[in-house]
Amino acid sequence: MAAQILLLEDEQAIADTLLYVLRSEGFGVTHVRLVQEALAAFRQQPPDLALLDVGLPDGNSFDLCREIRRHSELPIVFLTARSEEIDRVLGLELGADDYVTKPFSPREVCARIRAILRRTRRPDPDAPPARPPEPVPPPPPPAGTLVLDEAAQRVHCRGEPLALTRYEYLLLATLMRRPLRIFTRAELMDLVWADAPDTSERTIDAHIKLLRAKLRERGLESELIQTHRHMGYAIRLPD
Repeated sequence: MAAQILLLEDEQAIADTLLYVLRSEGFGVTHVRLVQEALAAFRQQPPDLALLDVGLPDGNSFDLCREIRRHSELPIVFLTARSEEIDRVLGLELGADDYVTKPFSPREVCARIRAILRRTRRPDPDAPPARPPEPVPPPPPPAGTLVLDEAAQRVHCRGEPLALTRYEYLLLATLMRRPLRIFTRAELMDLVWADAPDTSERTIDAHIKLLRAKLRERGLESELIQTHRHMGYAIRLPD
C-alpha cells in the first residue's frame, strides 16, 4: 500500500507542485489548507507522514505538532519560509523529524520523505505474521554511569536509556566517542547537522543546553559537557 502523506499548505502553487511530484512518486496525498482541517484529517485517518507549512491563516503548525505529539509518533516534516534559526530549532525540539526551507526542490522533499519513512516504517497489517523468533534472555543493562550504545543508537544512564531527540543523540554520541577532545562548533555542524546545511551554529548551543538539563534530571553533573571559551565543547565521562 502506498504511504499516505498529509500535506498542510495554504499556497496553492506550492501545493500543486508538491501534489504532482508526490503522487507521481507513488504517494497518496491528502491536501488541506488550514490547521483545523489538518487536525481533523489526522484524527479521521492518521497518515504515514505529515508535511506541514509553518505559517497558516488560522495559526501555525507548531501548535498542531504539539497536539499530534500528545497522541502519536507520526513523522513530521516542516515547510518554512522563515529565516529565523529559533523557528527551526523550535520545530525540531517539538519533535519534528526534519524541516525544509522555501524555496525548495520538490524532488529533494520526496527524497527526505522516503528516508524518514524507511526509518519509521510501520509493519504492513495485511502481511502474514512472521514466525516468532526463539526466545533469548534479555541482555543485561550496560554497565557504567553513561554508556553509548551505538548498535541501538541510544545513550544509557545508569542502565536506563536517555530520552533524546535525533540531533541530541547524534551530538552526545559525537562527544562521547572522544572524551575530553574539544570539538569546535564547525566540526560539530559537519558531523551532526550534515543533512541540515541551513542550520546555524546557535543550534549547537541550544542542544547543549537541553542535553545538560536531561543529564541533570538523571542526577549527573550538567557540566559533564564542558564549554571551552572561543574553542568549542568537550565531554568528561563520569567514573
